[in-house]
Amino acid sequence: MEKLTIKTAPIEGQKPGTSGLRKKTRVFMEPHFLENFVQSIWNGIGGAAGKTFVVGGDGRYFNDRAIQVILRMAAASGAARVIVGQGGILSTPAASNLIRKRATDGGIILSASHNPGGIDEDFGIKFNTPNGGPASEDVTGQIFEATTVISQYEILEAQDVDLGAIGTTMLGAMEVEVVDPVADYAALMEELFDFDAIAALFAGGFTLRFDAMHAVTGPYATAILEDRLGAPKGSVLNGVPSPDFGGGHPDPNPIWAKPLVDLVMGENAPDFAAASDGDGDRNMILGRGVYVTPSDSLAVLAANAHLAPGYKAGLAGVARSMPTSGAVDRVAEALSIESFETPTGWKFFGNLLDAGRATLCGEESAGTGSDHVREKDGLWAVLLWLNILAVTKSSVKDLLDAHWARFGRNYYTRHDYEAVENDRANALMDGLRGRLATLPGQSFAAGTVTMADEFAYDDPVDGSRSEGQGIRILFEGGNRIVFRLSGTGTVGATIRVYLEGVESDPAKLNQVAEDALAPVIATAEEIAGIKAHTGRDAPDVKT
Repeated sequence: MEKLTIKTAPIEGQKPGTSGLRKKTRVFMEPHFLENFVQSIWNGIGGAAGKTFVVGGDGRYFNDRAIQVILRMAAASGAARVIVGQGGILSTPAASNLIRKRATDGGIILSASHNPGGIDEDFGIKFNTPNGGPASEDVTGQIFEATTVISQYEILEAQDVDLGAIGTTMLGAMEVEVVDPVADYAALMEELFDFDAIAALFAGGFTLRFDAMHAVTGPYATAILEDRLGAPKGSVLNGVPSPDFGGGHPDPNPIWAKPLVDLVMGENAPDFAAASDGDGDRNMILGRGVYVTPSDSLAVLAANAHLAPGYKAGLAGVARSMPTSGAVDRVAEALSIESFETPTGWKFFGNLLDAGRATLCGEESAGTGSDHVREKDGLWAVLLWLNILAVTKSSVKDLLDAHWARFGRNYYTRHDYEAVENDRANALMDGLRGRLATLPGQSFAAGTVTMADEFAYDDPVDGSRSEGQGIRILFEGGNRIVFRLSGTGTVGATIRVYLEGVESDPAKLNQVAEDALAPVIATAEEIAGIKAHTGRDAPDVKT
């Protein structure tokens, strides 16, 4: 084996976003692109020498080749050990758990989350810090700075490491430990939840369908739901990870998981259904005849988490991303616990979790999690729902109805305008910024505006400030509109419009969401001029 020092130069476009660096797969496959970024990670964190890292990914195209490059670069840079999931597979929450459990110096996760996979689709890479969570803005800033001045990278010339066999091998002077990707995660879930109660639920005839969407959670769901908890074989659908996710889009929402939605809305529907995304950190929850919005799911879980053994002592607090509905805020008020509103991006929850200020966190984009790891966790959310259903002996719809009767209902939807030309998207946002000062006091179909601003967040733990986090327009009575440009796509810009309407009248708690939100939707168009800016009559995706 020989250590090579390869001359290189900075490559444009390597600034990490809220979820690391995402590009088309072919871009990552270009000469030096992956190597430059990996070396910049080492440079940005003070070097890899003597350190231990976790490495794994969601199994998408190029995952296996990228891991071999990372291993050879880690060995060349003097890392002591790298822990890898068998076959290169690790869900994002499982990777976070391994980083924490093994007290490593961080980890590299290869995924573009819910984005499609394949040679012509998307790939991603991000660094997670020793707490198991996504790198902070300071760390990603240091990594980006390193990409702008890089002049060389180091890599070991060596044969591929066999990632199919569990055990420890040597790559130069570095140990490579291949581990069962499911075992440690499954053990953690058994500590948090009453597996006996959930198993009894299935033994009593309770039916479930879990759509793994040909993505990473298939092996996890099969091992836990079917093998350990006794759900009938076949309860897990699309459970074998595929490099292109079966040609589908691994995003657990009513659009991309439509067959599952159709199943629960039809005859012979299962009692409970769920889906997870490419890397296993997102979830969709459904019951017979009902879809649960991620915002409602977070609120229901917060109100009932004490029914699971891992949370029987109660919650220290809850946190939600700013665009997420305020439903969980009312739960927090009733429980007399703290609630926090943060920018979008799971890394913003990390300080709150580490400081013991929050126990449950959630985002409207189908991400929910707790202080058991430092990432959102799709299968964890499913198991908490099952634990609650097992204890309350309620259906999903009955649980929702009882929740709304107690706390009121936050009708909520998100409209996405995808791959919008950047100049058009920026013009829309700039136009909104120009109106913020004049909007308060104006009346629209959604009500009278009480506040309009561009959200900024002052971290209550470390005092850091994050600005430019989305435009908020609040109305009397609690209605709300939020506009953001998403950082998770790879082409153009995605304009996300979040629409929320608050209802406490018992007679109006079971409306169709789009009908209940019609005045809010009309107001968003009137204020922002979405059609004029984008040239589109309707959003590409509604969730």
